[in-house]
Amino acid sequence: MDSVAFALTDGMLHFELAIAQEVFGSAPDAVPGPWYDMSVCGAGPVRVGRFLVEPDHGLDRLARAGTVIVPGWADIDVPPPADLVDAVRAAHEAGGRVASLCTGAFVLAAAGLLDGLRATTHWAHTDALAERHPRVTVDPDVLYVDNGTVLTSAGKAAALDLCLHLVRRDRGSAVANAVARRLVVPPHRAGGQAQFVTTPVPARDDHPLAALLPWVMERLDQPLTVEDLARRARTSSRTLTRHFRAATGTTPLQWLLTQRIRRAQELLESTDAGIDAIATVTGMGTATTLRRHFHRALGVPPDTYRRTFRAAHPA
Repeated sequence: MDSVAFALTDGMLHFELAIAQEVFGSAPDAVPGPWYDMSVCGAGPVRVGRFLVEPDHGLDRLARAGTVIVPGWADIDVPPPADLVDAVRAAHEAGGRVASLCTGAFVLAAAGLLDGLRATTHWAHTDALAERHPRVTVDPDVLYVDNGTVLTSAGKAAALDLCLHLVRRDRGSAVANAVARRLVVPPHRAGGQAQFVTTPVPARDDHPLAALLPWVMERLDQPLTVEDLARRARTSSRTLTRHFRAATGTTPLQWLLTQRIRRAQELLESTDAGIDAIATVTGMGTATTLRRHFHRALGVPPDTYRRTFRAAHPA
């Protein structure tokens, strides 16, 4: 998956392309060794937004890429060109991983890659995607959907979430965090988070969660409940849950579980600590509980994750 190719044609959106270029184009200083081998593929000079892009290769090169990125398709009322659709389909048939950003999902759907799968796109176009491609299960309420070798993201900033998710899958949590720090963005928003939330992160010091979230992060090893969090925030459990829904798109306990799994990922990557010890410091209690939640969230057990993403020199 270390080769990434952008599939371009006239009429695509420049914002999503620029996001993918920022993530896969160069490694952050904190990441040693080789980075992704990136290429831009298209049939001659391509008009992307108001910019003219000169591809490195033709669309046939997509079939040789480990990952193919399809940026947003500007006019969803116009069918994507057949040569692009055929090339994206051929890349997937050749064993490549294909990911669409925003309305790029319409290209994947036209190629038949989303049939029988769950997918998403920009919330303003989910109805159109579902109507035109009834074999696709369209989810309008998530940031991105990972089906293994076929992935789709919601609109605009959600494209960045999906790109960071791909880096996390390929290189581990620590590397994805390093990329996020370089881009000055939050390191992780889960794919299941709602597209349309009023406050993605607490941006003001007087936000009801501004002081609570750092307090919780320092106490992940403790058996916290919704009542504990509400008491700390000096509000009712119902009001706290409403604030969490508005700010994160999820419940307090689901957010807390996500942070514990993220902490477990970091410890598995960077330390020699045993599973029992990691379960304790992340508030999971037992190795059995950690393994169950970790496997459910990431699809692999902690031991496999450690072997895959173990840092060369653990602390």
